[in-house]
Amino acid sequence: MHLPLTPIRFLLWAADEYGDKVGIVDGDKRFAYRQFLDRAARLSAAVQSLGVEAGDRVATLSFNCHPLLEAYYGIPMARAILLSLNVRLAAEEQAYILEHSGAKVAIFDPEFLPLVDELRKSRPGIRWIPLYAPPNPLSWVHSQTYEELLAAASPESIDFTIYDENAIAELFYTSGSTGRPKGVMLSHRTLFLHALTALIGIYRRGEKRPADQQVELHTIPLFHANGWGKAHTVTLTGGRHVMVKRFEPAHVLALIEREKVTGLCAVPTMATALVNCPELDRYDLSSLEEIMIGGAASSPSLIAETEAKLQCKVLAGYGLTETSPVAMIAHLKDTLGAVSEEERIRRQAMTGFSFPGVETRVADAAGTDVPKDMRTMGEILFRGDLVMDGYWNEPEATAETVRDNWLHTGDIAVWDEHNYFLIVDRQKDVIISGGENISSLEIEKVIVAHPAVYETAVVAVPDEKWGEAPKAYVVLKPGASATEDEIRDHVRKHLAGFKVPRTVAFEAELPKGATGKILKRALRDPHWEGMEKHVHGSGRS
Repeated sequence: MHLPLTPIRFLLWAADEYGDKVGIVDGDKRFAYRQFLDRAARLSAAVQSLGVEAGDRVATLSFNCHPLLEAYYGIPMARAILLSLNVRLAAEEQAYILEHSGAKVAIFDPEFLPLVDELRKSRPGIRWIPLYAPPNPLSWVHSQTYEELLAAASPESIDFTIYDENAIAELFYTSGSTGRPKGVMLSHRTLFLHALTALIGIYRRGEKRPADQQVELHTIPLFHANGWGKAHTVTLTGGRHVMVKRFEPAHVLALIEREKVTGLCAVPTMATALVNCPELDRYDLSSLEEIMIGGAASSPSLIAETEAKLQCKVLAGYGLTETSPVAMIAHLKDTLGAVSEEERIRRQAMTGFSFPGVETRVADAAGTDVPKDMRTMGEILFRGDLVMDGYWNEPEATAETVRDNWLHTGDIAVWDEHNYFLIVDRQKDVIISGGENISSLEIEKVIVAHPAVYETAVVAVPDEKWGEAPKAYVVLKPGASATEDEIRDHVRKHLAGFKVPRTVAFEAELPKGATGKILKRALRDPHWEGMEKHVHGSGRS
């Protein structure tokens, strides 16, 4: 028997098996799984009534909320393609994405009315559907709100067997850090297999409770590859989704206590904010079992501190939008045998090892695997069912990224005999100083272990003698103090002299992107204006 692989099946199954169970919590609103399915089916019927046909792109512009989660099922049900826009992109970037994707309809939160007013001028053909009525009537906003459209819709029963598993279901645009954003295409089949693969990789023997009793707090915006896959995996297991509109540490802690949250995902800056939240001791976090940290490299000191203060397991995960997105996780393999507490923390801070069914290599510029010695650097390559179906309308970019059936990530790593990977940098962030390859991440992990440091970023800056040299930007913890010499001496105790930052700049805050990830290019690029900064390939340290 061959049935089409589509994530629509996840919601159909959950509604059948857990129909009356609360599946979504969004503020004071609660929706059972049967309601979740009904609303998604109504959304499908509603967008089709607006003229949306198979293959059309339907955009969303919103922070995390239940309509955004519903769109992950309702839009593919209409055989359309969900285009979830990153709300923190500039108007020019949003306009490019809407133009490049050819979006036909956009569902938006009226909180973004000023931005939408700009975007509609560059894309006049789009129908703009508000989640709720704007403060003042506007001729260019659709006359019915999201809820009114759903109420008026006549949903039909969903027969998943007639869907094309190879049709594109979701379209996510990259940040465009090295050029124009590219649209990552994810088919029904790719999303289905990613969810299965992720569940096998994430849920290990020894978890405290069954998967259907998990309560996931959506701290990662859903416009980042369906919130790192959680829109699908939580539904597939019959768990509970708890929405978070904005990441505010005290609010997140309150939700953990109120909703008995068992798991969440975070970038390192989010974890840092939680463990340093002044209100941390006010909340009962005993339900929390596991936090996955990704989006940027973590440090052993952050893993240890987060475990100690939040009293739960904390480990790293890794992937890209192009891998749907999560492809690796830093659980402890039983082949490691008994490990010390220090080694356990070190392993859980690594990039981890591949999910089942995912092949991963570290290769040099010639495509040859580098030795598994945790010293020789190369580029991470992926092959598996969770790799994207290509870039939207960009065959050349697709061919450049996926070569010989391997996805080239641009991330530089080392690996060991247990196939544990450790990212040492992005290609563009590796610092080449006097012919030596220096990992900015390695320096950052040492600096952030200093007791006075809240967060840090290390970038390459021009150096007359060495060509490039590391510079550290440091944010101190409230009330803490440290000097440039103290930071440099701290690094010198742990790393070779040529890795010690030439200069240290103390800042009140560091520039961050949509998920709180530090934007190194905003720190690095001003130093290279009018000069050429190399994009480094693989090499040896």
